[in-house]
Amino acid sequence: MFPGAGADRGDASYAIVGAPLDVSTTFRPGTRFGPRRLSHVAESFSDYDQYTDQRFTDLGVHDHGEIRPGDDAAEYLQFLRGTLADYADEGVVALLVGGEHTVTVAGVRALDPDVYVCLDAHLDLRESYAGNPLNHATVTHHALQVADEAVILGARSGSEDGWNRAETDDSVTAIPPEEVPDWDPAFDADRVYLSVDVDAADPGFAPGTGTPEPFGLEPRTMHDVVREVAPACVGFDVVEVNDRDDGQAPALAAKLLRAFVFAHADGASES
Repeated sequence: MFPGAGADRGDASYAIVGAPLDVSTTFRPGTRFGPRRLSHVAESFSDYDQYTDQRFTDLGVHDHGEIRPGDDAAEYLQFLRGTLADYADEGVVALLVGGEHTVTVAGVRALDPDVYVCLDAHLDLRESYAGNPLNHATVTHHALQVADEAVILGARSGSEDGWNRAETDDSVTAIPPEEVPDWDPAFDADRVYLSVDVDAADPGFAPGTGTPEPFGLEPRTMHDVVREVAPACVGFDVVEVNDRDDGQAPALAAKLLRAFVFAHADGASES
């Protein structure tokens, strides 16, 4: 169980759903270990959040456990979508923990946001990769089949077609790492989905990920973005943590998940 996530489902405001999918990784596998690594490193975190004067254990976080994938990714995403939609129907905000980034497709389909915001090193605008339309490199493409707009923060890698689309398509905004600290998250939409691919961070801070890209974001910048965007969100995920470091990537990911909960709950209390 994720530390502090002890609420019963009937009393929950948030639900952590583990999604250890690890089928389309193209470089370094291991994202199947992401959910358990986040839970392990979070054992050392303080229950109290000094930014919002809240305790994690008071915020109604329920741990759904892991939904283990089978051999069929499309079938798995459909089942995962149903689970997340059930939580939304109950008024519970789902916190999806990957697993590879492909699990985000289930989150976006379940929650039907107006805007998809992603911290990511990669554009992920391919329609398919290596002949697979459900590859982790296609996530933003799928998100734009649901959302009206996609904002990719920290982008520094992508196909030529992807960069051309980011420059010419008004529904896509790609912001390089050096400009993210000055980004203004002013949304006209009511429903935002926030996805955190841990490879948005510079690999010096989070080496435990499948496709590390140098010249990335600092953890403090990612923390600021999560806290600023969280109050507008209907869903959240953190993905692409694997077992290839000494705990840096899962520690960052687990902290950002908790930061989302604190900021989202604080925003709800003020509205």
